[in-house]
Amino acid sequence: MTNTSTASGIAAPAGLLSRFIGIITAPKDTFQGVVARPRWFGMLALTTLILIVCTAGPMFTEWGRQAALDQQVQTLESFGQTIDDETYAGMERRMSFAAYTTGLGILIFSPFMALVVSAILFAIFNAALGGNASFKQLFSIVVHAGVISALSALFSAPLNYARGSMSSSTNLAVLLPMLDEQSFLAGFLGAIDLFIIWYVLVLAIGLGVLFKRPTGRIAIGLFIVYAVIAVGIALVKSSFGGSN
Repeated sequence: MTNTSTASGIAAPAGLLSRFIGIITAPKDTFQGVVARPRWFGMLALTTLILIVCTAGPMFTEWGRQAALDQQVQTLESFGQTIDDETYAGMERRMSFAAYTTGLGILIFSPFMALVVSAILFAIFNAALGGNASFKQLFSIVVHAGVISALSALFSAPLNYARGSMSSSTNLAVLLPMLDEQSFLAGFLGAIDLFIIWYVLVLAIGLGVLFKRPTGRIAIGLFIVYAVIAVGIALVKSSFGGSN
């Protein structure tokens, strides 16, 4: 008997693992399948689970809790806050259950952010630019682009363990360690992460497939937004850091 999907020219739906790998190796082809059959729950569950395991998992260990504490202190100090002994002791006590709160936070925050990003893009491309994609299609695109975020967590977890630190190792500031940490340039480069660049490119490809628009133009627009956010972070850090 002839397969009806093949006969009608529609490929059989790709499985979850195939789509996960496809976003990395062949994003355009994978997104075409996602647009034709928008499914999001399995991919959202998988990517969220990876983020929880790779981010919260290390906090069940002593080194993970200490590394997370050091990272929190470094982040707060980069925004001009002074961590005294009492504050540090309180942060240290809270680290005893940080794995649970971090995991719960990711479980709530990951789907929420996917919804927020999808709603913003839906308003821009459908309401403002006259697109006709369904919200389910757009949400599925955003969720599948999240594969790159999950891949970043998978890459960083063993590297962080080897380094004994949870500070980012994939931002551009790592390439110029001689920069003053409180400088604008260090803050800007620190906000530019290689995996986020990859994520933006993949998301642009998905949006291009969905709305049948040039990927390059979409990518430029998304990168401009990313650059503005990075500049804002750098300005805040350099302003507060300079006031110490």
